[in-house]
Order: sequence, then C-alpha cells, then structure tokens
Amino acid sequence: MGSLIFTMILWIHLLFAIIFIGGSYFIWFVIWPESFKLTRDEKERTKIVGTFSKRFAIFTNYSVLILIVTGIVLAIHMYLQNTQLFSTLEGLVLEIKVAVVGVALGIMYYNNLTHPKKIVRLLAEGKRDEVDKIRRRSHMFSYATLVLLGVITLLGTFLVNYF
Repeated sequence: MGSLIFTMILWIHLLFAIIFIGGSYFIWFVIWPESFKLTRDEKERTKIVGTFSKRFAIFTNYSVLILIVTGIVLAIHMYLQNTQLFSTLEGLVLEIKVAVVGVALGIMYYNNLTHPKKIVRLLAEGKRDEVDKIRRRSHMFSYATLVLLGVITLLGTFLVNYF
C-alpha cells in the first residue's frame, strides 16, 4: 500500500484517539465536577452524569474498535518497513504500548460494566455508604485508566518516525 493510504490510516487512528482519550478526560474533568453545580440531589446528579456517559460510551466503543483495527494495520506497516522491528527500541515501545492498551481497556470495561449498575441499584435502595465505597473504587479505576491513556499517548509519540 502506498504511503498516502498509511497516512490516512494514521490520521484516522489519531482522530479516534482524540475522540476517545479527549472525551474521557472531558467526562472526568468537566462533566462530573460541573454536575455538582447543577443539583445537590445525588440521584439526579448520577442520572445527569449517567446520561452523558451512556452517550459517550457509544463513541467509546466504536473508537476502541477503530483504534484496534487501525493500530494493527499500522503495526504491520511498521514491521514491513523494518522486519527487525522487534529487536529495536521502537519495537519494544510498540510492545509496551500494546500491553498498556490491553491493561487500560481491561480496567475501563471492567469498571464501566460493573460499577454503574451497582451504584444506581444501591442509590434506589438508599444504601448511601455502599454507594460511596463503590464510587471511590470506580473513580480510582477511572483515574488509573486516564493515566494509562496518557502513557499510551506518550508511547505513541516515540513511533511517529515510521510514518
């Protein structure tokens, strides 16, 4: 494939990384803190943030799929450019990046598929102490994911010479 095609694939990869990573930071550093200004009612605030989060989850899932596909294509392209890739520093960076992506996605999907439902159920039951405990755990997972997404971005900057 020509270099124009790989440039387009790289552009698509970067665009969806911006949507996914930028959106994740936006949810946690803009939407969530501002929800406290909208209402003091915990159930209402959870509903507001949940509404935004559900909508963003659609973009997240498509973005992750596109990032994985374009990432695989770009990694193959890198390998074809240098069949000794995995004995180089760039190859090591790529391997680390793939591992960090796997960990970040595992944490993110575990967190997103388990904690919100528990929080909504416990809020409906009026179990505020349990909600606070689960919410703290969920926030730790979310912040860990944000840190890992930052690391992934940083690692990606070491690979730009291939394109």
